[in-house]
Amino acid sequence: MAVEATLEVRGMDCGGCAQRLRTALGRLDGVLEADPDHRAGRVAVRFDPGRVTANAITRRVGDAGFQVVGVDGEVRGDGDQRG
Repeated sequence: MAVEATLEVRGMDCGGCAQRLRTALGRLDGVLEADPDHRAGRVAVRFDPGRVTANAITRRVGDAGFQVVGVDGEVRGDGDQRG
């Protein structure tokens, strides 16, 4: 079952930064989708928690040159509705 988290990210200032982060997260086994928004300073990540942990995702964001400063919203499974 996939889960989704939206991470608040510091240091993502342009479209190139967003693309670099999308590529870095996309290469991480278990990340199904990464949708960074440099204007909002956030990245929505859908991932399989059986293959990758939230800590590994956070480390990968840091390795790409950015900093996770918080989680916005909730972590939820596929099919759940946001309130």
